[in-house]
Amino acid sequence: MADSENLDNLADLDFAGVSPEEFAKIVKGLSNKEINEIAQDQTLRTRVLTEVFGRMERQFKPETAGTLKALIRWKIDGVSEAVYETDIQDGTCTVREGRSNAEPRVTLMMGDAEFLKLVSGNASPVTMFMMRKLKVAGDVALASGLTRYFDIPKA
Repeated sequence: MADSENLDNLADLDFAGVSPEEFAKIVKGLSNKEINEIAQDQTLRTRVLTEVFGRMERQFKPETAGTLKALIRWKIDGVSEAVYETDIQDGTCTVREGRSNAEPRVTLMMGDAEFLKLVSGNASPVTMFMMRKLKVAGDVALASGLTRYFDIPKA
């Protein structure tokens, strides 16, 4: 069972007021089991995913992406499946919730704990892929280099 103090602290957190570095430290302090138990609370899970994906646009590094054109679909499996898409083109990054009719260049599939560890800089995407914690459909080379297009904190 997750430490109820961790759940309470996360539930009371004002995500908008937490820096990416602080968020990375919070995630680093949680076990996969605790993250997965926290994700059982659908309201809290939605708040966390909304904030993480909302920050992607702000943490995008257009100078690194250059002329890259790619639609990345994220499928996060937990109690329910959450789907988001990151559309990179013309030096911009746009994020939307849900699945569009467009064909993604790559689809990344993982659980809640793996997703939070990945986006907070607490896990290597290559290691996750090799350990089958991250499944990739489509352009594996793009997937392996995605982290360079975003300013990801180090916890």
